Amino acid sequence: MNQLYYGDNLDILRKHISDESVDLCYIDPPFNSKRNYNQIYNNIGKEDSAQAQAFVDTWTWDSLAIKGFEEIIENDRGLFTLQTINLMLGLQNVLGDGSLLAYLISMTLRIAEIYRVLVPTGSFYFHCDPTSSHYLKLIIDSIFCPNGGNFCNEIIWRRTTSKSLMTKQLPNNHDVIFCYQKSMNKTWNQDHLFIAYEKDNLPEKTSKKYSHQDSDGRMYQLDNLINPNPNRPNLTYEFLGVTRVWRWTKERMQKAYEAGIVVQTKPGSVPRLKRYLDEQRGIPIDDTWIDIAPLNSQAKERLGYPTQKPELLLERIIKTSSNEGDVILDAYCGCGTTVAVAQRLNRKWIGIDITYQSISLILKRLEDTYGTGAIFNVKMTGIPKDIASAEALANKNDDRTRKEFEKWSILAFSNNRATINQKKGADKGIDGTAFFIESEGGHGRVIFQVKSGKVGSSDIRDLLGTMTREKAALGYFITLKEPTKDMLKEAKAAGLYEHKIMGRAYQKIEIISIRDMIEKGLRLEIPMSLEVLKSAKRHQGEDSRQLTLVDERFPVAI
Repeated sequence: MNQLYYGDNLDILRKHISDESVDLCYIDPPFNSKRNYNQIYNNIGKEDSAQAQAFVDTWTWDSLAIKGFEEIIENDRGLFTLQTINLMLGLQNVLGDGSLLAYLISMTLRIAEIYRVLVPTGSFYFHCDPTSSHYLKLIIDSIFCPNGGNFCNEIIWRRTTSKSLMTKQLPNNHDVIFCYQKSMNKTWNQDHLFIAYEKDNLPEKTSKKYSHQDSDGRMYQLDNLINPNPNRPNLTYEFLGVTRVWRWTKERMQKAYEAGIVVQTKPGSVPRLKRYLDEQRGIPIDDTWIDIAPLNSQAKERLGYPTQKPELLLERIIKTSSNEGDVILDAYCGCGTTVAVAQRLNRKWIGIDITYQSISLILKRLEDTYGTGAIFNVKMTGIPKDIASAEALANKNDDRTRKEFEKWSILAFSNNRATINQKKGADKGIDGTAFFIESEGGHGRVIFQVKSGKVGSSDIRDLLGTMTREKAALGYFITLKEPTKDMLKEAKAAGLYEHKIMGRAYQKIEIISIRDMIEKGLRLEIPMSLEVLKSAKRHQGEDSRQLTLVDERFPVAI
């Protein structure tokens, strides 16, 4: 069964992924380039500013980095080579205790676990940029090479096509992908390492060879049918008036002639074979990949995820270094490109990500592409399924997961249709936003607030004030603690919202408890697309006060 993990990939690799259980690992971690990547969901109308931050690509020297450094130097798990330990000590002397060293420590801990989980024939692809690639290669070398592994390639992928010169600097248009093998006996399918010929962009030598063209536009060359061995009496015969020692039997030659692939250009000339360009393997691929275009704003597969890679890139890696049925691991799976391609290519997969936004996006991507059955065949770990695990998520002290409880509760309740507000500083009382169909071509706004601590009726009054200020039609107050009677009374006093198209009335403010989300499977029921609108009209006679329901696809909080 395919597996999707929500949480810190280091913890998950250590606790859940067995030794030598993965055939291929690809990771595309943050690049330590000090950029903030923003992710846009449900971008409707003028709400371009409604963004949710997927992750912040910055690193700090803190207690987590110090603990990781000590783990490497003390080697209490026995995973680190002497070369790795000496390298980290040297890097500390050169770089000092700072952001870059913290990043390299984080990567070292995880690469050592990845080496552990790879099968002997496994391969590892590390996607990075030139910012820290020189340090990262030293680290991967120190882990793989002393243990019998091997550096295979530094692949250059042209990820953009910038044409303008930067001030006193050439444009940075490429990423780096390091390829390593765990042993000399790796899986390697070189038949996938060819680029198909393009008729309008042929190398000069190839264009001269394939100079003929059929009426249907297929290009071909005329190839030799003479056998290089003259002592073959059984292949010596007359064909189209020409006697030679041929490569094929007379029967095969006749069938090929009737099929039109053996031709005689003029009477008496030696028959030749039509060798079509589109039947050739193509141009061999080297370590500079310029044929896979980055995703542009109009790409069909684009999801709005800031670091999304094209499926063709992962398809080449997966086809080259794995076979059907193999296990593919992506420990920073983001929007799920590796997962989606592995699913399409009949591989098993393991995806890990520390943000619930990524988990929700992957689930939606799988459902949209392969149907709900793809989700039912995924084992999910780390996602709250009871009150205890929800409380554990809410009480995490790690800054990296500080807002994960809010993300999970909003996205789970909205079935991944909401936008998370992760602006730094004051959030103006808005933790999430969604839009619903109000009329043909129009949308109403929904805002979400989430509380994991003490709650009271003043919270509901504050939500109503925020709704008024933001001109929101509906508001949801999601709470880990059970709501008080005064809170329920305050919410009811906010009144009803009449949805004309649905023919229903909804409470303007609805209080949703985490317990009801988990134990009763309560989910948002409001039309958010024209497709939903068409079916929603059938329900106009239903109870107009019922706002939430159990979504049969997701019977527990995911």
